[in-house]
Amino acid sequence: MLKRESFPIAKIYVPVKRRATLKPQVVREIAESMLEIGQEVPILVRSDGDRFVLVEGLHRLEACKALGEETIAGYLVSSAQSSHEKASSPYEAEADAVREKTERLRKLRLAKEAEEKLRSTSEGAPKSAATSSTDRATPNSVPEARAPSSASSNRLGRTGRAKPATLTEWLAARERDGFRN
Repeated sequence: MLKRESFPIAKIYVPVKRRATLKPQVVREIAESMLEIGQEVPILVRSDGDRFVLVEGLHRLEACKALGEETIAGYLVSSAQSSHEKASSPYEAEADAVREKTERLRKLRLAKEAEEKLRSTSEGAPKSAATSSTDRATPNSVPEARAPSSASSNRLGRTGRAKPATLTEWLAARERDGFRN
């Protein structure tokens, strides 16, 4: 079990790559929170000779510096633990799980829309109410790109390529282009 300790801020080294991720607005918010309720989450450091190397908690460290603190609460982790820094934070693991779930749901939704559009165009039947509700503009939706079959020349966009008539065609084109715009 890790023991909470107090570390001198002047002896904590922040790696260059980690420094590049610093967001001043986040530091400001954390500093305000620390003024009101104190430091709730300790930082993680590992020993490196007579100094410590920051493993996790850059914004908390910078907030303490901004407040004029000389020490900060943290945990000393071994080199083996610091090599798995992503796994050391339960928040990171939870955020990764949410991102993965969101991506899976987005892919399922797109596949379902493509299947429904393909089914409705092959049957020649009008779209159901459920299908038409998915055609509304959402942040991740593709604008309707249908053109009358007699106006195939109108399907050429600025790029000189034919615009896809269905979501399935659009998805196939995106996959073929490596998901670039």
